[in-house]
Amino acid sequence: MNAKSVGVLLGCMIVLAVGIAGCTGNDQADVTGTKVYIVGVDGNYAPYSYIETDGSVTGFDVESVKWIAEKMGFEVKIQPMDWDAMIPSLNANKIDMVYSGMTITPERAEQVTFSIPYLRINQSVAVHNDSAITMADIMAGTVVIGAQRGTTGQIWVEENLIANGTMPKDNLKLYDNFPLVITDLQNKRIEASIYDRPSHLAAIEGKPIHIIGEINTGEEYGVAMRKDDAELQEKINTGLDELMKDPYWQELLEKYNLA
Repeated sequence: MNAKSVGVLLGCMIVLAVGIAGCTGNDQADVTGTKVYIVGVDGNYAPYSYIETDGSVTGFDVESVKWIAEKMGFEVKIQPMDWDAMIPSLNANKIDMVYSGMTITPERAEQVTFSIPYLRINQSVAVHNDSAITMADIMAGTVVIGAQRGTTGQIWVEENLIANGTMPKDNLKLYDNFPLVITDLQNKRIEASIYDRPSHLAAIEGKPIHIIGEINTGEEYGVAMRKDDAELQEKINTGLDELMKDPYWQELLEKYNLA
């Protein structure tokens, strides 16, 4: 290989290296220079975020963050992922925010910064239609309950039933996603499920399962971001404030049966 060829090859390698470097990390921009943020969502979390049959991701939170992005002048890339990987992925810079019905809790707030609250919900409990289980049985700790790992449903059972000795630890069965919980409840491998009420209702629709009660947890949803990302925090808080004042907010609430 002659000197000229070597020079051309090195030049190409440098250009390639710069191009690759420009595509790493999450401080990205599109061809117009617009900032692009990666949004982590749970793809099995209707009505907040879920994957359609054509592979597209939609839901209340997905439509909300797209509206905010347009108003605040940035772009978003929606990234479905496992729920219990959300905060680790956020703090490892693999995503830029979690916008997927995440309850604000003191434990989570130690790891991330939350936006202003945008929804308030409670936990709910469901059983098979053949079951005679009541909320009294749930509170007595005699029921085998399924919960998605890392959710506030799991946390509530652990803190209110297991920690005080009311319920044996083995009576709480944890799953990687909520559809697996509902499958086992439908097949009677567990006796009850616990989940955020709106998503619970969506998950059991058309199945021989019904809600037997609601637990007044008064949880507030927020968007999770890295503690050092002050710029994004300001954009999201401003965007949420504007969205909740806009008529589109009520349209979204009604569209996803959250009104």
